[in-house]
Amino acid sequence: MFEYLVKMEEMIDFVTILGLIAAGFTTVCLLPQLLKVYRTKSTRDISIAMFGLYCGGVFLWLIYGLYRQDIAIILANSLALTQGLVIIALKLKYK
Repeated sequence: MFEYLVKMEEMIDFVTILGLIAAGFTTVCLLPQLLKVYRTKSTRDISIAMFGLYCGGVFLWLIYGLYRQDIAIILANSLALTQGLVIIALKLKYK
């Protein structure tokens, strides 16, 4: 029984690390778009509807992560929501 608990603890650590890496990849994916918008001041080809839906989904994931107390979900979606909202704000500013 003790060996099983040790293996479960190791697996949880691995799963948490895997989740944090996945969260890092999916969160960073908006950064190039955000930097391009900031540098070029052009948002012509950005869909505000798409980013609105994206932010809605990310917000719900954030609530889910808070409910589950899952640090990977909370961190990833906090950062992703911030980036998405900044892109929407820039879209409205540079319209």
